[in-house]
Amino acid sequence: MAELSDQLLVVAIFAYLIAMICHAAEYAFGNRAAVGRGSIRPARELVAAGAGGSVPAPEPDGMTTGPDGMTTGPDGMTTGPDGTATEPVVDRGPGRAALMGRLAVSATALAAVAHLATIVTRGIAADRLPWGNMYEYVLVATFVAVVGWFVVLRGAPGVRHLGLFVAVAEVLLLAMAGLVVYVPIGPLVPALNSYWFVIHITAVSLASGLFLLGAVPAVMFLIRDGYEQGKRRFPYSLGRRVPAAAPLERMTFRLHTFAFPIWTFGVMAGAVWAEAAWGRYWGWDPKETWAFISWVVYAGYLHARATPSVKRSLATWIAVLGFVTMLINLFGVNLFISGLHSYAGVK
Repeated sequence: MAELSDQLLVVAIFAYLIAMICHAAEYAFGNRAAVGRGSIRPARELVAAGAGGSVPAPEPDGMTTGPDGMTTGPDGMTTGPDGTATEPVVDRGPGRAALMGRLAVSATALAAVAHLATIVTRGIAADRLPWGNMYEYVLVATFVAVVGWFVVLRGAPGVRHLGLFVAVAEVLLLAMAGLVVYVPIGPLVPALNSYWFVIHITAVSLASGLFLLGAVPAVMFLIRDGYEQGKRRFPYSLGRRVPAAAPLERMTFRLHTFAFPIWTFGVMAGAVWAEAAWGRYWGWDPKETWAFISWVVYAGYLHARATPSVKRSLATWIAVLGFVTMLINLFGVNLFISGLHSYAGVK
């Protein structure tokens, strides 16, 4: 079972990689993608005064003239200022883009099944719940994230494009789990032999997976928002490839609103467990300290998001900072700092 679990992890990583490639192809063939637009000549646009964006400037005869003198007629033919005609504006990609999108979702579903099987077979081999070390924790948290992604996708199919960034996160974290923090199956350390092991680790794993998922639309919102404000340097140039900013921001808020109480409960359960195991609720152990830092930052995000005078972009930056503290807690503390919570097994 242990060997099967390791093999299934490889299957899951490759399936997520296939999903990532299919999503990238969807961008390439679809209307939203810069690559897709690069194969055709886009309609020229004029900046609408006071509109906060760019809209075509219609001519009486159905022509549209851009600021560079390019004119697009109703038949799709584009004519330059010197009268030279170019090919009609035709987008031949939507069918292929939709197909690639469906294949990407199917590959992600296959990866999720292999991902779950990896966790289950490891648990069977260890004869315990499979989240007793850093490797197993990453497996569980990333699986929660992908399940959450399917829930989001079911409620909002229009954000399917974000699956590319979910798949990228899954590939990177699972590859790091398998190559950097992997440990052979073994018994739990004595401090983890408690019923609080199930309660505390389940809560923080669930919250971590949701925070991981929430970080995706948060980053995409910031990129899209910067693009809409006229920023064209990388990574803001990616902004035209993602959905509108407002739905991304709302999704970010909803995911964090759901995850924050679970994280709060997990931290509190950890404090109760610490009192039972070590005789004190809080000892400013590095893991405890960074868990509290993450809690404060995410609380700050929710407060900023609920404050009308705070810009949504600023509040979202706080959410991204919260996820950075989560990564420091997961990798930095476990790998480089010694403490009572040093259960990574890779030192």
